[in-house]
Amino acid sequence: MASLCSGLELQQERRLLGMFPQPVVKFILLYKASRHGSGSEALRLKTEQLKKFVILVYLKSGSVMGGFISQEFPSFTWSTKKEDADAFVFSLSPKDGGRFPVRDPSQALQYDKDTKTFSFGGSFKVTDSGNGWSVSLGSESDLVTHKDTVHLNHSIVRHMVRLKWGRGQNFKLFVMTFAHKIQYLSMQACMSLVFRNREDLRETLVSYKPSNEELTQARVLLLGPMGAGKSSFINSIRSVLYRHVVNLPIVGSGSLKSYPIRARKGGPVTALTLCDTMALGNSEWNGLTVHDALAVIKGHASDGHKFQPEAPIQPSTAGYRLDPSLKDKIHCVVFTLDARELTSYTIVFPLTGTPQFVLLTHMDLVCTSGMRDIYTSRVVQAKMQEAAELAGMPLSFVLPVKNYASELAVDCDIDILLLGAVAQILQAIEDSLED
Repeated sequence: MASLCSGLELQQERRLLGMFPQPVVKFILLYKASRHGSGSEALRLKTEQLKKFVILVYLKSGSVMGGFISQEFPSFTWSTKKEDADAFVFSLSPKDGGRFPVRDPSQALQYDKDTKTFSFGGSFKVTDSGNGWSVSLGSESDLVTHKDTVHLNHSIVRHMVRLKWGRGQNFKLFVMTFAHKIQYLSMQACMSLVFRNREDLRETLVSYKPSNEELTQARVLLLGPMGAGKSSFINSIRSVLYRHVVNLPIVGSGSLKSYPIRARKGGPVTALTLCDTMALGNSEWNGLTVHDALAVIKGHASDGHKFQPEAPIQPSTAGYRLDPSLKDKIHCVVFTLDARELTSYTIVFPLTGTPQFVLLTHMDLVCTSGMRDIYTSRVVQAKMQEAAELAGMPLSFVLPVKNYASELAVDCDIDILLLGAVAQILQAIEDSLED
């Protein structure tokens, strides 16, 4: 499942993120029917007096339908209406998606107390039937369907053909219902969130425990070409926690190697394990292959496995796990890329359902004015956008950092960028574990 919006496949999540006008959107899960209970009262307890909501309903067909409102969610004590010029409904199938603005803003969201029905623009209705939620689709005449604007990877794609909403359909059975709070983040807001107290961020990492009882360690796989900074990132995270620059030799032996991260030098192991592999190659016969990388992600390869492009991982491979458990698998994939070399990279990697990020290194050589200017520098923003498009990810999935290299002592701003990246990775892992 995807990393931000529980229940969405990664491609569906990207389409949904692209439907919002802000460049960086954060989804905060508030309500999940299977966890909090199916009914309007359970939904009310999670959403009352909060603004900017998206309701998602997952159909058994694999499609997702939903509605967004930027205003405060209505009270459940009486029938009411909410006016919102930004409201829209949407549909997401495994192959495409559509965004349909509400034609009459005064009818953006209505709540009928007697029937316990939420209606987005009169065309997307979610009803508390007493034993679960039911969904029905109203007339598309209430929606703007002649032209839809969808932002994919932040470049506008206009669909000039008439979009079909599927009027008159009723769905009594579906898999899941979610409510998410929407938070818009500007680059300046991102900066203020990242540059907070270094000790708070350090404590977030040290105290982290996976919410799933099967796990004691969150395993993060670092993938990338030679020289991108995978090994340096491992040493840099150690440096942050040890409070001095660590230069332990990490020799690329071409093997899968796990590095548990300790809270301090000689201290207890945290719940974070960073996994290193041989560098990605530019062909199936040079460097780590996609086949073997997927085998690692799925938990089939044992620690210490020596990669050989001519001998791909298979059930007959020594140490092969035929039925890996959750603790054997990779819980987040991080592509480590040198910000100076983006034009020389090609990323062709299948969607795995595992959270994925881009770690953009050598940012000090791109933003020479200092690390605190990283989120306001136009050069950095351009590099982040380029990396996002290269990897096919939203901009918020790109994590700019500077690894420790020639420094003699740790630096607060460098530490905060590194710890902020780890915090986002751990949060994505937690979101994915909910499913």
